[in-house]
Amino acid sequence: MSVINSQIAEVLACKNAICYSGYRPGQSPGLKIYPSYSQVLEDLLILKDKWSFLRLYDSGPHAQVVLEVIKREKLPFKILLGMDLAAEESNPGCPWGAYFSDDQLGKNRAANDDELQRAVYLLRHYPNELCGISVGNEASVDWTDHKVSTERLVFFAKHLKTLNVCPITFCENYVPWANGQLDQLAEVVDFISLHSYPVWESISVDQAMEYTKQNYASVANRFPDKQVIITEAGWTSNANGNGFPAEFANEDWQATYCAELLQWSKKEGKVVFLFEAFDEAWKGSPDPLEPEKHWGIYKEDRTAKAVVASLV
Repeated sequence: MSVINSQIAEVLACKNAICYSGYRPGQSPGLKIYPSYSQVLEDLLILKDKWSFLRLYDSGPHAQVVLEVIKREKLPFKILLGMDLAAEESNPGCPWGAYFSDDQLGKNRAANDDELQRAVYLLRHYPNELCGISVGNEASVDWTDHKVSTERLVFFAKHLKTLNVCPITFCENYVPWANGQLDQLAEVVDFISLHSYPVWESISVDQAMEYTKQNYASVANRFPDKQVIITEAGWTSNANGNGFPAEFANEDWQATYCAELLQWSKKEGKVVFLFEAFDEAWKGSPDPLEPEKHWGIYKEDRTAKAVVASLV
């Protein structure tokens, strides 16, 4: 078995996977203020007894610190790395606005080329800590504010494959995979990664797990010869009513959905990266009830929500 095929098998065997981003109050990628080595270590020590696989979103300074902590402290994690892509196209379908000048789009394209080189650096320096890399995150779905063409995603994937370090994927909402938009990319990646968020589609918790199964099947059925995993699925514990009913967001429903999700994952042998480890106040709007701030199974102060007990 080739190194890449053995790594794919490793990913497909993982049953304890979660998305991790460790930004704390006053920190954010936009401000370029990142969690310290000691803060990342604190987080990983909280996660290490339950979770073996972590998904990161970029190849920047935060990702490098995470990889260095794992390597230096000999922690039992494997990382699915990511690339943080800026918009290379304006997108009128984005509800909060995604119009950019030609000059800005050119700068974004150059920034994405730089991110590719950061990814190359991390793949070469931390091969033993990695189990794969995604060439972007939600850059194709119709509401994205960082739209990137399929052709560019294919370029990134082919470039990284020449390194022969780890498997390549792309993390995206289930719709662009299921509707054929990403067929060209599917031919290049080593496995397909989809996202499912029933709550964002105003699906009540009693129907949510069945909805996620349908999301998964819509992609898996289109690509019967490709391995398919879920790299984001979860439930927010707070909301302001923008996008879905506010009463849908609470710790009880979060605990119920996440427990059902991981039970299905283990029973059916499906890989699911739970979204996400910790709440992050920098995300979304300034509203403290902004749903994007409350997806963690741990609060921003690192205390556990009800969902943690349900997953034990």
